[in-house]
Amino acid sequence: MVEQPSKTGTLYVVATPIGNLDDISERAVRTLSEVDVVVVEDTRISRKLMDRCGIRPRTVAYHEHNESRRAPELVARLIRGDNLALISDAGTPLISDAGYRLVRLAQERGIAVVAVPGPCAAIAALSVAGLPTDRFAFEGFLPARAAPRQRRLQALAADDRTLIFYESVHRIVATLRDMVAIFGEDREAAIARELTKKFESTKRGALEDVLHWLEREPRRQKGEFVVLVRGSPEVEHDLREAERVLTILLRTLPLKPAVALAAEITGGGKNRLYRLALRIQGA
Repeated sequence: MVEQPSKTGTLYVVATPIGNLDDISERAVRTLSEVDVVVVEDTRISRKLMDRCGIRPRTVAYHEHNESRRAPELVARLIRGDNLALISDAGTPLISDAGYRLVRLAQERGIAVVAVPGPCAAIAALSVAGLPTDRFAFEGFLPARAAPRQRRLQALAADDRTLIFYESVHRIVATLRDMVAIFGEDREAAIARELTKKFESTKRGALEDVLHWLEREPRRQKGEFVVLVRGSPEVEHDLREAERVLTILLRTLPLKPAVALAAEITGGGKNRLYRLALRIQGA
């Protein structure tokens, strides 16, 4: 039997800049320079970052087309004691990028997985969009074909959270048109393009206004996009009313009776009202 090393390696999940290379952290540079292997999405793109940081690590390509085969190979290296860093082309790994299988398999084998946090386009866009940030849902990329994309948007139309989407240059106009048709032309939204880059821009307003802003200037339709849509205003109103009723009832009633009475008054679901009551009590 081959003797196993006394200590396994560590898998570092390292966030990298989403555009401006100055955004890389000192900890990220140190980690990338010290590990045995850097697992990258595209070696050509990662080389630019490595050159900028003045490091020449050994790299291994890992992407959606080879991850089912490559993940076990990389975990075997971790078991042998190698330290690995996982990066994507830009931003935080696993956010609309490959990596889930590798992280999960490493954890299942008892290997330490450590986050080296940093830029993320979804969070950066949310921070400057001027939309509610207390509750949000990241939906990633919508389906490329029109019919599945519209079905996904229909399923999200009543969601009361701020919705965050990534979209490509080829579909940005079609996606916004679908959003206008399904969410309504007056639903508040924001679009952030080319975040942290030279031609960065952010536009907030009614969905129809955001669409017209994009259509008026073809140059605005180029780049990388994050689209944010405010939660359903009807649901927001219902939630505010339920919160008002629960707040009054909880002053004199225990949790469960207050929830039951609030459900009878507002017509809301008990499970949802129960979670809301817990948040009110916690506040």
